[in-house]
Amino acid sequence: MFSNNNRNAKNENKITLPTSNINIIGSGTSIQGDIVCEGDIRIDGSVTGLVSTKAKIVVGPEGEITGDLVCGSADVLGKVTGIIKVDDLLFLKGNALVKGDVYTQHFEMEPSAKFNGRCYMDANEEAPIENAKNGRSIVTAGAEAGNEA
Repeated sequence: MFSNNNRNAKNENKITLPTSNINIIGSGTSIQGDIVCEGDIRIDGSVTGLVSTKAKIVVGPEGEITGDLVCGSADVLGKVTGIIKVDDLLFLKGNALVKGDVYTQHFEMEPSAKFNGRCYMDANEEAPIENAKNGRSIVTAGAEAGNEA
């Protein structure tokens, strides 16, 4: 009546569904700090800090990132202020607004998108992102500190 055999038999018949590795920062959500993950990220809220993944990042039309972005590929429809490092394709869509330097292998931009910064597409060029701090890269913070002196 109380044997473990029945429980084990029931557990063996369980079907495990694959889990989705998509992370969503919803509209109205505000995060201050770094986000580091392995799966895809969709940002419809605002993030102040580093956003990093080996997969894809989508910044929705209402999404906003103030900080650096590091990923495998990215679709930007919202606003990004900071350094962007994309291993493959960076696609600026719709009314996207990017203020900062871009390091990528492939770059595509719709006519309605806006980009203010420098674009580096040389594989040998290194992005200075490792020193990001408080949602602002050291490169940006250092340049502003130099202007104040």
